[in-house]
Amino acid sequence: MSNPPPAIVLVRPQLGENIGKAARAMLNFGLTELRLVAPRDGWPNPSAGPAASGADIVLQNAQVFETVADAVADCAHVYATTVRKRGITKPVVTPEEAARGIHAEPGRSAILFGPERSGLETDDVAIARTIVTVPINPEFGSLNLAQAVILIAYEWSKGQALASPPAVDLDPPAPQVELDGLIDHIEALLEPAGYFFPPDRVPATRRTLRTVLTKPGWNSQEVRTLRGVLSALEKPRAR
Repeated sequence: MSNPPPAIVLVRPQLGENIGKAARAMLNFGLTELRLVAPRDGWPNPSAGPAASGADIVLQNAQVFETVADAVADCAHVYATTVRKRGITKPVVTPEEAARGIHAEPGRSAILFGPERSGLETDDVAIARTIVTVPINPEFGSLNLAQAVILIAYEWSKGQALASPPAVDLDPPAPQVELDGLIDHIEALLEPAGYFFPPDRVPATRRTLRTVLTKPGWNSQEVRTLRGVLSALEKPRAR
């Protein structure tokens, strides 16, 4: 039996807009359980809805707790997202490694995200069993709350049957006779224009031209389109 999706726990979030954006990030990747610990401006927050862009189900079912310990009391695995260990010795994993653990380890998991301004405090991190750190540019390690949530949610979603962009079958390459016709057409236009010069370079020039034109793997419709372009250049319409 698969494990339940992890709960996303926003610890002392400051702005309703950021809660809404985090909810949107969650629902994009199939997460719906949002837990809020002591949101600064209370809950519900009128600014969260518009920022969620339709992720209303996440906001409607959000639970509010007074402490981090209360928010994760039913969770067997607690992950704290932070860029620093803050002097606490705990396992440190990447989002990908955390996602594998959430899928593999029995029991409910929770992922803690700190306030926008300062991140999780040392006491918050102490409650977690594992620290999740995003590999990031050491010279600019600034992620906003929704960005952090979406990174974790995306990694977790890789193990889920979420919708993928539909596969589009490409048309097969055009038959060689059609491609030869295109090349002959181009060469016929280039010949009177003096393109094939000097004479001793003509064979090499023709080979190079053929190499360029055979690389893309044109399909029949593309070949016809190019032939139409050449015909228009060859015999411009009167305007």
